[in-house]
Amino acid sequence: MQTQQSTTVVTLPHPPLDCGPLAALIARFAETEGPHQSAIPTLRFHRISLPNEPTYCVYEPALTIVAQGTKQVILGCETLEYDPANYLVTSIDLPVVSQVVRATPGVPFLGLTVALDVRRIADLMSELPQSPPSPAGRGMSVGRLSAPLLDAVLRLVRLLDTPADIPILAPVIEREILYRLLTGDQCSRLRHIAMTGSRTHQIARAIAWLKVNYAQPLRIGELAKTAHMSVSSLHHHFKMITAMSPLQYQKQIRLQEARRLMLSEFVDAASAGHRVGYESPSQFSREYRRLYGAPPLRDIAQLR
Repeated sequence: MQTQQSTTVVTLPHPPLDCGPLAALIARFAETEGPHQSAIPTLRFHRISLPNEPTYCVYEPALTIVAQGTKQVILGCETLEYDPANYLVTSIDLPVVSQVVRATPGVPFLGLTVALDVRRIADLMSELPQSPPSPAGRGMSVGRLSAPLLDAVLRLVRLLDTPADIPILAPVIEREILYRLLTGDQCSRLRHIAMTGSRTHQIARAIAWLKVNYAQPLRIGELAKTAHMSVSSLHHHFKMITAMSPLQYQKQIRLQEARRLMLSEFVDAASAGHRVGYESPSQFSREYRRLYGAPPLRDIAQLR
């Protein structure tokens, strides 16, 4: 992002497991560039043949595994880099900047995401031994890929070769993947989001409100009431979990939606800014340029 002054690179320097079989499967099911939705609703593949430009998007709760190549995600002022040695887990909706940083036509980036269902996490947690409470952390983190987790993911992908088995076996394997995450080194991220009354669960309520009402003026008192928190507690825990303030979060959601309107629906800049909540075209243009590095018209022209 244009306004960031410092970046913390978070990476785990462990040698990767053998992700060759997983890479071969992804390459077979994702023969062309871009994202590919599989026959399993929670499973999506990604193939990119060259390092790409930064992509502004919202990551929803998911497990992301890279079988080949390297990707980085910028959250606030932090950069999380992951590769075949490490997975990314996202436990809450977060606006980020993502970018593939290592890929070639001969050795393309190959990855997958498995969407995470908070209700299924909560159901599984009720059957697991209670663990000592731990403070809520970032809603996105990098963990070391373990052999049992990789094996479960491999078996999930292989179900695509036997479609008749998917309705029966996919939920079983997805439950195993959740179990591996809930008993792994990033377990606290997922446990907090599924615990009613936890700080992460409360912040998730605030985020859900912001995503629906991003075009409305932000009244922090009302947002705190929605999250069942005090204003000071909301500010503190929102920034701890998302790496940004509620206002910064709303701003990113607004600008991403405005960019989508201009690029996909050919809405002019003034109308796009107004539709996402900006009363002043100059303020919209100024904040848009601060985030994307160019004013709206020039940025959209370059993208096209």
